[in-house]
Amino acid sequence: MRIIHLDETDSTNRYLRDYRCDDVEEMVVATTDYQTAGRGQGIHTWESEPGKNLLFSVLIHPKGVAAAEQFILSEVGAMALKKVLDDYTDGITLKWPNDVYWHDRKLSGTLIETAVSAAGLKRCIYGVGLNVNQQVFHSDAPNPVSMWQILGRELDRERLLHELLNALQQFLSRLYHGERDAFREAYHQALYRREGYHPYSDVSGRFMAVIDHVEDDGHLILRDIQGRQRCYAFGELQFIQQ
Repeated sequence: MRIIHLDETDSTNRYLRDYRCDDVEEMVVATTDYQTAGRGQGIHTWESEPGKNLLFSVLIHPKGVAAAEQFILSEVGAMALKKVLDDYTDGITLKWPNDVYWHDRKLSGTLIETAVSAAGLKRCIYGVGLNVNQQVFHSDAPNPVSMWQILGRELDRERLLHELLNALQQFLSRLYHGERDAFREAYHQALYRREGYHPYSDVSGRFMAVIDHVEDDGHLILRDIQGRQRCYAFGELQFIQQ
């Protein structure tokens, strides 16, 4: 594993997109104290006070993962984050597709970028923002939370980073050795709002539904109170906070 620390950068994902890796077996990590253009899914940005949180990206070259099943990499990455954070607090769940929640508040987000070749996935970049020691949030994000707010104390960011990277390495190794079904089941069991009916919104308006399952390609399947299944890709569904 190679770790590259940048005091400041526009985006650790962008840095690794431009990175030329001679050893495709090596995991390359770019971490920074501050991102000037960090972003989440779609048009969203990620608020982070300089030097307080974990902002990092991980470049891997997946083994034997077809383009059609690349969502398994999202599930593995999310489960690695959950495994480590579960050692610090309870109440950790995974909001589809790959946000980490503490109860009803967002603790971490991951932006995943992949490149595809004829042989399958050529590379994958995980871009992670994890709120660690930030005490106050100033943006209009509806529900951020940090580990400091949860625990009432600061955490060693470098130690936490290494714990997360080690968990990701272990989980990827298990994936490459055939544990796809186990990860898919564990991901489903860890989902935010896994049980019961909750409010959602799509292009047709607001409705109540329960999570049915997540398909192998990443589509979320809900079942509304009329018993109808509804299928969603990323960006097509809004979770309504009660």
